[in-house]
Amino acid sequence: MTGFIQVRKAEEHNLKKIDVDIPRDRLVVVTGPSGSGKSTLVFDTIFAEGQRRYVESLSSYARRFLGRLDKPKVDKITGLPPAISIEQKGRTKNPRSTVGTSTEIHDYLRLLYANIGVPHCVECSRPMEQLTAESAARLLLDENGGQKIHILAPIVRGDTGSHQEELDSLFKNGFARVRADGEIHDIGDVELDARKKHDIEVVVDRLELSQKHRERLIGSLETALETGEGAAIVARDGQTDLVFAEQLMCPKCGIQYDKLGPKAFSYNRPDGACQTCNGLGVTMSIDPDLIVPDKNMTVRDISRRVNGKERPWFVKRVQTLGEEKDFTLDTQYKDFTKAQIDVFMWGKPNVMLSYVMEGQESYWEVERNWIGLIPWLDKLFESSKSSDRSWYQWWARRIANEFSRKTTCESCGGRKLKPESLAVTVSGKPIDELTSMTIEEASQFFESIELSEREHKIAELVLKEIRARLKFLLSVGLEYLNLDRASMTLSGGESQRIRLATQIGSALTGVLYCLDEPSIGLHPRDINRLIETFYHLRSLGNTVVVIEHDRDTITAADHIIDLGPLAGTHGGEVVAEGTPSEVLADPKSLTAQYLAGEKQIPIPGERRTGNGKGLIIHNARANNLKGISVEIPLGKMICISGVSGAGKSSLTYDTLYKALARQMNNASVRPGPHDSIEGIENLDRLVLVDQSPIGRTPRSNPATYTKTFGEIRELFAKMPEAKARGFGAGRFSFNTRDGRCEKCKGSGLLQVEMHFMSDVFITCDVCKGNRFDRETLEVTYKGKNITEVLSLTIEEALEFFADIPNIADKLRTLVDVGLG
Repeated sequence: MTGFIQVRKAEEHNLKKIDVDIPRDRLVVVTGPSGSGKSTLVFDTIFAEGQRRYVESLSSYARRFLGRLDKPKVDKITGLPPAISIEQKGRTKNPRSTVGTSTEIHDYLRLLYANIGVPHCVECSRPMEQLTAESAARLLLDENGGQKIHILAPIVRGDTGSHQEELDSLFKNGFARVRADGEIHDIGDVELDARKKHDIEVVVDRLELSQKHRERLIGSLETALETGEGAAIVARDGQTDLVFAEQLMCPKCGIQYDKLGPKAFSYNRPDGACQTCNGLGVTMSIDPDLIVPDKNMTVRDISRRVNGKERPWFVKRVQTLGEEKDFTLDTQYKDFTKAQIDVFMWGKPNVMLSYVMEGQESYWEVERNWIGLIPWLDKLFESSKSSDRSWYQWWARRIANEFSRKTTCESCGGRKLKPESLAVTVSGKPIDELTSMTIEEASQFFESIELSEREHKIAELVLKEIRARLKFLLSVGLEYLNLDRASMTLSGGESQRIRLATQIGSALTGVLYCLDEPSIGLHPRDINRLIETFYHLRSLGNTVVVIEHDRDTITAADHIIDLGPLAGTHGGEVVAEGTPSEVLADPKSLTAQYLAGEKQIPIPGERRTGNGKGLIIHNARANNLKGISVEIPLGKMICISGVSGAGKSSLTYDTLYKALARQMNNASVRPGPHDSIEGIENLDRLVLVDQSPIGRTPRSNPATYTKTFGEIRELFAKMPEAKARGFGAGRFSFNTRDGRCEKCKGSGLLQVEMHFMSDVFITCDVCKGNRFDRETLEVTYKGKNITEVLSLTIEEALEFFADIPNIADKLRTLVDVGLG
């Protein structure tokens, strides 16, 4: 399809009533300086209108269950196809979500294992067999030769009643005896209390286990399995009964279980999840290293740390223990003997303590058994799982959060599934071995997998879907990710590319795809593959609109829209539009000047010499790091680079940051495996700036987040008019009742419920959108009240507060990073 998506007079946020024509079925890149309005145009205007139209097309009943979308500030948009947004935000926090589950590869693996998987015995690892009368007879003759047995078929299990109809039916079918509630009787002699529950099994045969009776044994077992609807019981004198069912059975051990379906291979369902860790692969336990992060800590320090403060009853208890075991409250942990550590930390052996507690006007004797610090914290940890909201539960939850860590589940070894599920293999591999592969390794495995003709016929369609999804993930540069990698640990760019790969697999046509900087985090080596993915989507008849700053992606576009010229109020205009060659020839385009090399980011002629100190990380082994040692000089800007998946985050975040946070801030985090880090004493402070959103509350703004608002409120409180009226700094906050407009609660807007349409927000008729009451607005600084000050751009505010260093310094930093 040809034509255009025509946007007319878009004025959402900082857009200045712009007109844009986006060619259909093309790769379109929207570029420009940060803050120039790219996301506002693509997501808040075009995509938002596409979603709104879709929701409006539904019935009023369906709209009740969907989020209502506001109409963007645009005159009209024509030629708009169905829109799909693939943004960087919205990463899941669910620990059960993985790369495999989010791409549906794990769902297809479950189908594969349920249909062609070979089950094995969990005890001896032999392949399981479908139980038949013949295999049951073979097992009985091998293990119980010479014994006399009764072969029974279960008829009633724990049901109330006299069950006379069942007994009469058995007699008519030629059976003479039954075992009722554990005792064998002739059918005619059985009388059961109708008020009680009963077990009834019909006696099929009584014989001696020997080879000469083999055919009779098989025939009787077949009759029992048929009569008992797939179950048979072998009663042996003086021994427990053997139960056989038409299910999977180990020919050696006799272990039986039902054939496993797809649910048995899901760690998100009770059918398959390990019962100890509930399918998470990890359990939480108290970590001694989190209790005593510094071995120079004294017993008093440790007692204060685990209790949050010094609690007399606990100090007295530990003091009494010390008198018994020869240490004091001031003994450092590093000076403890092994015996003292055992008794203090683990309660080995337990010690009965007797001591006197003194109150203000009384005293009392106490006897307590010292069970050890860690067992005591373990008990608190277990109690923290209660939904009780008492102070004790709050304290227990603090203990759980601060001193517990994830450890590999002892039952499943971190494999998440039940033993029966893990004992099923395809091409010799259990399902967890496949999910632990990288996408590249899994792709190679499924391309070369060897199956029998029968298996291939059953699994053909499933294998096709698995291979296709792996191929799409490879095409967006994610070959290094493991299928069992938790989704919550992925970067924004990785999450976006996974969703992109999923969309490729859906093979939709006639769709508008909106993407937000998908090249973020990609090494230049992988950019070309990403561009090929865009071309593939385009070839299916889709329009691909990408917000990008990457040079290769911009020049690969069919059409470029360059917004600017600058950010914020200085942006929001279409500076240049057209093919790459047309935009490059436009002298007004700042982007074109950088692409043509007319402007460049200057490389400093001189480098910082640093302060001569450094950090040395020894033998880092987190994730894929192969025991590397790295020296990081201090007093310089350091860049850690490498291809996607090389281990950059494993080194900087999982190892360096967590180790420093633990040692410098006593943080309850566990760094990746490493031997040591030298030079920590050269640091004064640690700050992490990651990709997490800074906040989602509508009452948060740049002034509140940077603490500038507090300084501004203090300034207004010092004004003569404020002092005369007794106004404090709290009076100038829209989050407190003192000075805000109470009708709109300081928001400046009133929400009008429209039920089946998007809610309408109207200006508050009391404060006229000013958020504060009249008395508060009468206080001014340099002729502006608090509302007028908050309406300033950061650049305007910097000029306004130029003579207030505490405020100006923070605002200048925001301007320096391009947020003016």
